[in-house]
Amino acid sequence: MDKQETRGLTVIFTGDGKGKTSAMLGAVMRALGHGMKCKVIQFIKANSATGELETAKRLAPQLEIVQAGLGFTWLPGHGIDEHEKAAQAGLALAMEALASADYGLVAMDEALYALKKGLVSLDQLKQAVLAKPAHTHLILTGRGAPQELVELADMVTSMESVKHPMSKGIPAQPGLDY
Repeated sequence: MDKQETRGLTVIFTGDGKGKTSAMLGAVMRALGHGMKCKVIQFIKANSATGELETAKRLAPQLEIVQAGLGFTWLPGHGIDEHEKAAQAGLALAMEALASADYGLVAMDEALYALKKGLVSLDQLKQAVLAKPAHTHLILTGRGAPQELVELADMVTSMESVKHPMSKGIPAQPGLDY
């Protein structure tokens, strides 16, 4: 049997449905299972009580998750300039991780939301994709992936919402949603 070609792919999980971050975390788990070091930068999330952060503590140093965000931009407490500064710091962390070539997988969680809100630019995200080392998988998540990023990606999956518990007033659930 021929040795399977391995190379780093650029993957986008987008769409209006839930599951973008969960799909990315599933890919992270697979990468960890193959001995890859993984880094996840969360561009919006700021909830320190998420299951993925607790898991990252247990799997360190192979898995690092950094919450660079300050939370949703519509919530009180931070001005848009503070959100932009935080997103730019997250972008710098992602670029540093890619430049190091130490990671088998780098994920930019909610980077597309940061783009939509003007916290990072399309050119900056394109630069991240182009800076990806040949052996590194890069995953971007968030709604509304622009066509220019779709064209640069190797795989794009759009999550479609068919039914959601919030429509019945059921809030986000620990262990499933965070």
